[in-house]
Amino acid sequence: MDHSATDPLQNSLNKFLIIANQAVNEYPFLTNSTIKLLNYSENATYLVKDNSTSEKYILRVGRPGYHSKTEVQSELEWLISIDQDSSINVSLPIAGGNVEYVQEVVHENKTYYCTLFSFLEGSAPDEENEGELIKEFETLGEVTAQLHEHSIRNRKNLAHITRLTWDYESILGHSPKWGRWENGLGITPEKKELFQQVSKKIKKRLEAFGKAPDRYGLIHSDLRLANLLVEGNRIKVIDFDDCGFGWYLYDFATSVSFIEHKPYVPHLISAWITGYRKVRHLTEDEVNEIPTFIMMRRLQLIAWVGSRDNETTRELGSHFSEETVEIAKKYLTYTKI
Repeated sequence: MDHSATDPLQNSLNKFLIIANQAVNEYPFLTNSTIKLLNYSENATYLVKDNSTSEKYILRVGRPGYHSKTEVQSELEWLISIDQDSSINVSLPIAGGNVEYVQEVVHENKTYYCTLFSFLEGSAPDEENEGELIKEFETLGEVTAQLHEHSIRNRKNLAHITRLTWDYESILGHSPKWGRWENGLGITPEKKELFQQVSKKIKKRLEAFGKAPDRYGLIHSDLRLANLLVEGNRIKVIDFDDCGFGWYLYDFATSVSFIEHKPYVPHLISAWITGYRKVRHLTEDEVNEIPTFIMMRRLQLIAWVGSRDNETTRELGSHFSEETVEIAKKYLTYTKI
């Protein structure tokens, strides 16, 4: 029996492939091209190769209902701004035959927003190579600070854009964007009670921390290892799909996504701070709040694992919630102000 026909994940991938093939048709210069799936999480991302020129591109097919067209256009506007006003290497949008960056593909009465991006060379940092990762996090600290400096410098110019808000309410509140951690996998009554205590502490500390302009603004908000490309001594940043308004320190928390429980994380924090301070001031109060942002992100990821069906969430499963218990207990004993 062919179980792939009844596998919801495979059905989704088949559907996205249909959309991707339709989207490629919107780019007249890609009449002779092949597409290959690179990643499927919030969206489906494909490598597109022009067989005539060997040029490579990245095609993103957005999940219907996740972003409005205006939100996608706002993301692309910020990307172009970063390219024009900083030294950060980002992947840029490419217009289709209709001179639009965002292509609309309708399939089964649902609208998919698709965007073609320039291809960047490089490979994601290796979480198993502790020594290299620590060095890379110092560089990442510099890049992140440059991104934040750009955000602050262009605050007025970008004030009109429409993007998500990543604060306590939208991450851990009553109707969070990625679902509720309470509905995560393997949440026992004991874990629920523990994580509720953690969530209350996070809320209390963030209320005291505040949203001053030097702490809160437009951020990438998903700087996990999969969204970074290392080439030599440079780190390039990709996938701004979740960019929005949030705490600048949340960007660090996202860079240790899925590895928050690793024993080398304190070394990553130190390296990142060193790099960040080469570019931008970081107070001790801000440094002291890094564990809060890490913990908030971890609970958010428990919700994400429980509400999504892809290879990553299937691999992590309920074990991810179990691995959160120890860092949650440590966080409850954290009192530094």
